[in-house]
Amino acid sequence: MATRKTTRKSVSSNRAAADAAGAPAIDIGLSDAQRRQIADGLSRFLADAYTLYLMTHNFHWNVTGPMFNTLHVMFETQYTEQWTALDEVAERIRALGFSAPGSYAQFARLSSIEEEGPLEDNTDWRGMVRRLTLGNEAVCRTARKVLKTADDAGDDPSVDLLTQRLQIHEKYAWMLRSLLQ
Repeated sequence: MATRKTTRKSVSSNRAAADAAGAPAIDIGLSDAQRRQIADGLSRFLADAYTLYLMTHNFHWNVTGPMFNTLHVMFETQYTEQWTALDEVAERIRALGFSAPGSYAQFARLSSIEEEGPLEDNTDWRGMVRRLTLGNEAVCRTARKVLKTADDAGDDPSVDLLTQRLQIHEKYAWMLRSLLQ
């Protein structure tokens, strides 16, 4: 019983000290180094995902030609889903205690997806679909690297998030590739 009182008193003292000094340190069962490594990987993943989102939205706006309606709707469905997912990734980085990247300069520096210029011909739907296929696959490769890091650290929320994103981006790559066969 004395231990319990001491523990309660100790917790109360810690809360009072934390309240006086600001927020308490993050203690979620991951070391600072593990959280940093996962957050850095998630930042690279977010940069890839954001770059792909912009590319998908760009092609939605600019596709023309005989595949216009089919691709316009498909691209809108994909970029809408991607937009929501970006927020989930950024919030996971914040939950780990780090700032999420949020500028074009940061995304350009962190992304593995090379930003290509606009297509010369907006009727080149095959070029758009090919670039989006490759972009989704790049996002998958980055997700797998970060997933391994998160799994090794026992960070189940990050593993779950990345597993879900892998399923979506692998499906998008498959659907897009199917249009080219």
